[in-house]
Amino acid sequence: MKFEAVTIKDIAKALGLSTSTVSRALRDSYEISPETKRLVLEYSEKINYQPNPIALSLKEKRSRSIGIIVCEIANSFFSQIINGIESIAYDKGYNVIIAQSHESYDREVINVQYLASRSIDGLLVSVSSETQDLKHLKSLHERGFPIVFFDRIVDEMETHKVIVDNFKGAYEATEHLIKSGYKQIAALAGSEYLSITKERLKGYEQALTDNGLVYDEAYVKHCLHGGMLYNEVENALNQLLKLKKKPDAIIASADKLTTNCLRYLKKRKLKVPDDMGLVGFSNLDLTDLLSPSLSVVRQPAFEIGEVSTELLIKQIESKRGITDFERIVLPPQLLIRESSTKESV
Repeated sequence: MKFEAVTIKDIAKALGLSTSTVSRALRDSYEISPETKRLVLEYSEKINYQPNPIALSLKEKRSRSIGIIVCEIANSFFSQIINGIESIAYDKGYNVIIAQSHESYDREVINVQYLASRSIDGLLVSVSSETQDLKHLKSLHERGFPIVFFDRIVDEMETHKVIVDNFKGAYEATEHLIKSGYKQIAALAGSEYLSITKERLKGYEQALTDNGLVYDEAYVKHCLHGGMLYNEVENALNQLLKLKKKPDAIIASADKLTTNCLRYLKKRKLKVPDDMGLVGFSNLDLTDLLSPSLSVVRQPAFEIGEVSTELLIKQIESKRGITDFERIVLPPQLLIRESSTKESV
């Protein structure tokens, strides 16, 4: 049996009223008597009438829904951001539609096209690791469509952006490793196209320089898919361990780079932190329960979601076009645990 939603026509027929009278009663119009309003509202509640969102969006020219594009919902960092987004969106009467790029540019383009065709009111985007061509986003932005970038942002588009102080996070993590006695510190990074990769590598390089160590590009390895593919992490670490002066510590710049790095080191029977120190960017809740417990740079993911959504909804509901855009930078937190502290130091 095919499901058919209850319509205003059904209510009108059941109560012997015109559809225009029922419509006005549901809108609490002053033209309709209190008794008729009560009758319509009681009956609509009884049969579980819900307004058609598509019809409403056509009438109001707004769908009261926003789109979200992230690389992967299963990533704890992005799932926490989505929780932050939903906490604000639903309070303000907006629904959310979530799409995953899985670090694919082509899939990101399809997601943007699909969400735009659903008549969403605005879009929250963290770009994929493959994204360089921004035509799919620029074409919407140039027509005045509200877009807010978070975490992985692009400088070429002038709109609201919400990020973490990636430079500071990487700087503090690298300096902590140096102060723990490590000298040959490598960086396991994500896609070189991403803003977060560039910012974190700048922090890593500056910390080395400020502490009298030499920055060497041979100690920096990129994984295009940010650790989602274990083989990429394995290949990168194999190359690092073939260096004449092998690294004695690694800073990993993403959740899955961090956990897959630890997995690799355990497979190679390298003891952490004695044979290899490790600090990673991670929002996993269980990093303190691993063996060894992981030192991590933790990002305020929930707050990123909240702030991004507040900015997007303000943009959507602004009666005048917004031309002054904000770049919000939130502070990370370095949590020092066993993986980066030698017993002898």
